[in-house]
Amino acid sequence: MNRGVFVRSALLVLLSTAATIPAHAHAQEPAAGEKAAEDRDDEIIVTANRREENLQDVSGVVQALGAEQLRLDGITELRQLQVAVPGLSISNQEGNVEIFIRGVGSANSTELGDPGAAPHLNGTYIPRPRGLGLMFYDLERVEVNKGPQGTLYGRNALAGTLNIITAKPRLGEFSGYAQAEIANRSSYGAEGAINIPLGETFALRAAGYYSNRDYGFKNVSTGAPASDLKPAGLEENYAGRLSLLWEPSDQLTISIVGDYGKETGTGYPGANIFNAVIGSGLRPDKLDLKHVVYRGLQGDMENELWGVQGKINYDFGTFGAELTGSYRSVDFYQVNASSDGIDFPGRDLSAVQYDNYSGNFWQTKSKSQVYEARIFANDDQRLRWNLGGFYFNEDQAVGYLALADRGYCCYSGTEFTMPDVKGKSFAFYADGTFDVTDRLRILGGIRYTEEKKSRYGIGGNWALTLGGEDFACCFATRLGTEGFRPNLLDRPNFDVSGITTPQGMAQFLIEGIKTPGLRDTLIGQIGAIANGSNPNGTCIDRPDIDNGFVNCPSLNPSTTNGGFSYANMTIPGQQVGRSKFDFIDWRAGLEYDMSDDNMLYAKVSTGHKSGGFNDSFNGSPIPEVFSPEKLLVYEVGSRNSFDIFGRRGVFNITGFYYDYSNQVFQDLTCINLDTTQTPPVCNGYSLVNRNIGASRIYGGEAELRLSLPGNFGLDINAAYLDTKITRGTVADARGQDFGAGGNSPLISLVGNRLPLASKMNISARLSQWFDVGPGRLDWQALLNYRSSYYLSQFNEDDIVFLSGARQSALDAGFPDRQKGYATLNLGIGYTIDNFRLEAWASNFLNEEVSQKALVGSSLNIRFLNDARTYGLRARVTF
Repeated sequence: MNRGVFVRSALLVLLSTAATIPAHAHAQEPAAGEKAAEDRDDEIIVTANRREENLQDVSGVVQALGAEQLRLDGITELRQLQVAVPGLSISNQEGNVEIFIRGVGSANSTELGDPGAAPHLNGTYIPRPRGLGLMFYDLERVEVNKGPQGTLYGRNALAGTLNIITAKPRLGEFSGYAQAEIANRSSYGAEGAINIPLGETFALRAAGYYSNRDYGFKNVSTGAPASDLKPAGLEENYAGRLSLLWEPSDQLTISIVGDYGKETGTGYPGANIFNAVIGSGLRPDKLDLKHVVYRGLQGDMENELWGVQGKINYDFGTFGAELTGSYRSVDFYQVNASSDGIDFPGRDLSAVQYDNYSGNFWQTKSKSQVYEARIFANDDQRLRWNLGGFYFNEDQAVGYLALADRGYCCYSGTEFTMPDVKGKSFAFYADGTFDVTDRLRILGGIRYTEEKKSRYGIGGNWALTLGGEDFACCFATRLGTEGFRPNLLDRPNFDVSGITTPQGMAQFLIEGIKTPGLRDTLIGQIGAIANGSNPNGTCIDRPDIDNGFVNCPSLNPSTTNGGFSYANMTIPGQQVGRSKFDFIDWRAGLEYDMSDDNMLYAKVSTGHKSGGFNDSFNGSPIPEVFSPEKLLVYEVGSRNSFDIFGRRGVFNITGFYYDYSNQVFQDLTCINLDTTQTPPVCNGYSLVNRNIGASRIYGGEAELRLSLPGNFGLDINAAYLDTKITRGTVADARGQDFGAGGNSPLISLVGNRLPLASKMNISARLSQWFDVGPGRLDWQALLNYRSSYYLSQFNEDDIVFLSGARQSALDAGFPDRQKGYATLNLGIGYTIDNFRLEAWASNFLNEEVSQKALVGSSLNIRFLNDARTYGLRARVTF
């Protein structure tokens, strides 16, 4: 979008948008710093128990950040939320948001994977969190519930929930806000909302958002045309939301929320640091991980999503009833910004083969529906109960194609394209809290869940071996050069069960191509096989594919009619799968009020994450199934409010113990068994998910909130976490031996820490406000410290290869420890009446942090945090 279009868009936002301000909107709004101080005295309302409650009345750990606080903290996108919430980790792998809480989550972002920490929008489950960040505007608050939430929030709330709650329409009020900002790295954006009353019982709220930003990667390629490629992480996003509220009576409330968003840019691929570590001998923290050697196709990403949520609530007096329904659509497409790793000291960038178009293509389409019916006792009852039923249905279509260009012989690519992936879940639950006395309460809940998954499509290798003169091996194949686009979900045929002839295989490979690349050769080489005109294909002798020593057959054999001496092809196999599971989640606990301001609690709860199945392979048409993971959690704690310096303060403390069972780790399975030998010999392996792990986790969290003299505010949140894998022996994919068919040595994970689990994580916020001239000045600093953590379950253990040789993880190119670090967010603002000017900085210390890694054979791919960001923001409320 050019700047002229941006200015026009910003003007439209200013004219048609508005704000998150209190009901007394026509009075002067408190300055941001003063408002934050007032919030310490006011009740913080959360919905952890599916009803609105004061945060201090909720047993367990719930952290809630209001829209105002998020903005002051410099938290402008979802991943940055972790700097304010200890124990929370959020990363972006290939456009998929992965959430971990207290070391528990899920890194399986395929169509068969499910989140382990359940994302929600306004209390409704989001199954595919791609694009979740596009919902991060015009908010009321964000809630993070730590620990299993299975009985009330249900599906995949194993680690907890992250609930994004958007601003709601307000009856009888015309109000709004508009803001615009500029930032470093040529970033800029705008946001706003407008609240319009339509009579006494109806209101609507329209909100809009636009951002153009850069995550700070740099293209260091020196060769043409790669040097002109835009790096990964460039974004241009826009979104809109319309919310409707109708309250025709005191008993009936109807709300509808519709939203649309679109992400565009250069995508979110990571960078492989394997060769940089091997070539330099340096650890990742001594390398510049954002200096990437790009090559091949320009990275490109487009993600379009929209959804509708509806809710009907009726108050019958002693109890209420609620019906909710949601439909969400995600349409994601990405061409990876391919790279040749990163730069490192001593690397000769002029020696890089920039004319290499090996790359990955991703496509994901998801249509999901969530319905829930719930009846519940009103808050003035001695027994406050919830009874409900939940139904989830998702239809997915996914495509993935990995291309290997500039091979020295043969050709091998990989395609997994599934036009029909289905997931269903239904559940019934009951949950309640009973007042035994005025001070003692018991709570309990139970939920039964049944889930089904199925899949149909294709998966496996594109392989092509083309012989030359005297049956020499081999001619290379180019695929994916400038302008290439695959068919993926637009393939005309996904049934490969009857394709056995060379002609059929050639046709199938060609059908995978929507637009050939400018210098591709595959269609030219095997097109004659596909159309039947020459079973030997068409030999193309070109300098960039003949390897300098292979010639087209002319004398031996002489009967190829311009074709190859042989043409061997392999196509992906049929992929089918199905799984079905049922399980029960429950919780039980006690709450005791020592006084009106002090509560003790103890509870035990369980949570599950969905199971599923693996890919199927030749010789094993029925895929291996893995069962749901399970957590059993014990928790005790105390929530306390007190008076200090004439203001209210808060101190909360919690201790917990997790028994993590049926844990899924990746292991190897044989995919090519040679039964002609005795005993049979496996000469092909692939990674699968298996329930072969178990872990224990214990720790504690503490929270302190103080309003201090001089209009200072101090908030401290601290988490201690000790994780240990207690069972799990897996194939060590770092030592995979392709000379042995891809077999790998075994490694015990027992004693290792869970990935992304820092032992110490502390967030401290200091703020102040004071009057200056006609307005009010406020500032704040948010400091977050996180101790070291591992990025994989291997914890930098030595590799013992099949030969018996031992090598350290660093020497082998697989360091996976992220050292401890501190980040600092700063903000200062000045408010006069309804106008506010802010300056802010996120990651002010410019810490470069690995938030996610993919570790395997010759792979150590890192996904990083955002670089230092700072800017100016202007905001008008009305």
